[in-house]
Amino acid sequence: MTPAWSSHDAAWRDPAQVISQWSDAGRAEPGLLSFAAKGRWWDVLAEHGITLLVTREYEHLVLAVSPEPRTQTYLRLPHPSGLAVDRERGIVHLASTRNPNQIFQLAPVRGLIDRTDVSLDGEPSLERDRPLLPVRSVIVPGSFYIHDLALVGSRLYANAVGQNCVVRIGEDGRVERVWWPRCIETPDGPVFTRNHIQLNSIAAGASLRTSFFTASTDQISNRRPSHRNFPVDKRGVVFSGATREVIARGLTRPHSARLHAGALWLDNSGYGEVGVVARGKFEPHVRLPGWTRGLCFHHGVAFAGTSRVIPRFQQFAPGLDPDGSVCGVHAIDVASGRVLGSLIWPAGNQIFAIDWMPSSFSHGLPFRGGRRPSERERLLFYAFDRDGTMG
Repeated sequence: MTPAWSSHDAAWRDPAQVISQWSDAGRAEPGLLSFAAKGRWWDVLAEHGITLLVTREYEHLVLAVSPEPRTQTYLRLPHPSGLAVDRERGIVHLASTRNPNQIFQLAPVRGLIDRTDVSLDGEPSLERDRPLLPVRSVIVPGSFYIHDLALVGSRLYANAVGQNCVVRIGEDGRVERVWWPRCIETPDGPVFTRNHIQLNSIAAGASLRTSFFTASTDQISNRRPSHRNFPVDKRGVVFSGATREVIARGLTRPHSARLHAGALWLDNSGYGEVGVVARGKFEPHVRLPGWTRGLCFHHGVAFAGTSRVIPRFQQFAPGLDPDGSVCGVHAIDVASGRVLGSLIWPAGNQIFAIDWMPSSFSHGLPFRGGRRPSERERLLFYAFDRDGTMG
């Protein structure tokens, strides 16, 4: 074979490249994966029997942290952001927001297809771990600029930040505008043509009417949320799904709105706070060391993310000390506001979303730190069976 033929033959042999369709996906910087646990972090995960999924958007990393055993696994995708675990259907929805935007569906491997050239002998961890693999993806234009994902009822919705609205993602991949705040309506119709308000999270209720949405402002102007001269402090708002009007003000870059135990929780990112909206005001319950973003709940414990403040975005974080900010996830006792434990990535940067799944469903993702091509990976990607019916 000529050198060109040899290189062509060797190309796209790494499953990490193939499943993400990204040639550099197999090269994760080892430092980005290094972590340190603090407090009762591992005990909390084990007591709750859950595996956490975390997206780190600017490092193009999706991480899974499992207590059984105490491991971290990963998958590389371009700029992962929103994350929603459909625990009833056994599917993980994941947004990738480089252009064009994509929404991936991940499902756990249940075994191997029955073949004479593969065997699980020597690799029992495949059956134990049930790693999540991409099984489907939907491609949409990058102008949607998808952020949060949420299951409202049984349907998948997303913030189309680039169009100031919420969209429904159909089973056939079609995207439909279904909700927007009244503030983007003009005599010429709603303004879908540019990001004006940074409509970035969904607190999912049983319907869109019983849901809530956060944004960086409710005013359309020439200064947009991405501009360095945008007046960010205390401009953030919460919208009611029912009225499409503002129900709370005074926030600074709010993210990750979630409904839990009858209360509306969110991250007041620019001040590193996690708290609730009550009587039209935000009430902080805990302040954390970094830009708060990413929030989920499990049986009285909140898992909240913090991020470093990227230098070019310092104006968006007036209430934070950039030098004291860390990239990590913190387990918080909801009743007391006490931090029970944390997982810190010393070289990490930005977390976007966090969600949980039962460890019995899956222990995580296909790749491990310090990865080299292995027999385990060869078996996994050669003959995985996602529902156990082909064994």
